[in-house]
Amino acid sequence: MEPNCIFCKIIEKQIPAEIIFENASVLGFKDISPKAPIHYLFIPKKHLASLAETPKEDLSVLCDIYSAIQEVTKKEGVDKSGYKTTIHTGKGGGQIVFHLHVHLLAQK
Repeated sequence: MEPNCIFCKIIEKQIPAEIIFENASVLGFKDISPKAPIHYLFIPKKHLASLAETPKEDLSVLCDIYSAIQEVTKKEGVDKSGYKTTIHTGKGGGQIVFHLHVHLLAQK
């Protein structure tokens, strides 16, 4: 955990978040500034600064994240109608919080 990382603080329950998914490796929660009716963030519980900085041995967490997204989209009833996932990587890619995260956006 990185002591100054807001997402690490959410994982440690030091900062409140509306959690919609949690397992041993992934946490999913509602975005505080949603851009769609469904706008959730999925993060690895291990601090990884960005996709570009994730070592090959940790890339399997993306499978865990996308598995969580499949589960949540089915629960929300948008698995068939469609949704968008986005990973911003680096400052030039629009990343604001430097903890790897996947945005899930969908209409209800």
